Amino acid sequence: MNKPLAAALSALAIVGAGAVPAAAAPDHASAAPAHASAAQSVDFAGTVSLSNCSGSVVRLPASQDDDPALVLTNGHCLETGFPEPGEVIVDQPSSRSFGLLSSSGWRIGTLRASKVAYSTMTDTDVTIYQLTRTYAQIRNRYGIDALTLSDTHPVAGTPIAVVSGYWRNIYNCSVDGFVYRLKEGGWTWKDSVRYTSACDTIGGTSGSPVIDKTTGQVVAVNNTGNEDGETCTVNNPCEVDENGTVTVREGINYAEETYLIPDCFGLDNKLDLGRSDCVLPKP
Repeated sequence: MNKPLAAALSALAIVGAGAVPAAAAPDHASAAPAHASAAQSVDFAGTVSLSNCSGSVVRLPASQDDDPALVLTNGHCLETGFPEPGEVIVDQPSSRSFGLLSSSGWRIGTLRASKVAYSTMTDTDVTIYQLTRTYAQIRNRYGIDALTLSDTHPVAGTPIAVVSGYWRNIYNCSVDGFVYRLKEGGWTWKDSVRYTSACDTIGGTSGSPVIDKTTGQVVAVNNTGNEDGETCTVNNPCEVDENGTVTVREGINYAEETYLIPDCFGLDNKLDLGRSDCVLPKP
């Protein structure tokens, strides 16, 4: 997995959280954006930095301005530790803070969670936090709009940007294809996005939104990559097709699709795993 930075410090000793280990965190409050010009059509507005990962303020297609805002990151970025295979966490109290970034990558404010609405590393790798502020309150105070989650499956060949709020870096590449099953350690993810090689994401990019550069919508969340060419081990995910054939692609990175998320939320951005179209894993 593209390791959260705390995990990266002991990468050889513990189970990690996705791709290449990073050495040390930048001073987010004062550091200048490192690669603000990396993408021409996508910027940092709506992204956030976590203590060890990246993320984004997201809204669903049906979200209203007075709904409590949501932050999307990885399941393996959860502050209480990685969810176990088969584990699903819902409505867990949280006061985690997030650094909100401007379009150019400067930290302009702090947002705070009221709870973990949903978190899992089963079938997918996502954590969704509910915030203490609404979309309208964030816009009125900071001039920042949330990114919209697409409710349609991404398309191979689509130009994308992986926007890391942690490192203030934007990786530009394309959707190379989709993986029937992506296995890493004890976890298995379904229908994962495989990037072309230009998206060489590193530790701390975990949880970055993957943005379709044509629509501007979020189609996936960055989560892992094969570091060393090993097969199905932690930090070395392998691809498994419908016939059970295993393929290893050293140096290639991956994301988990997010189009299934909107079907699992109802009015007021409230999680409702009982909705007829919701297929996310349940507790």
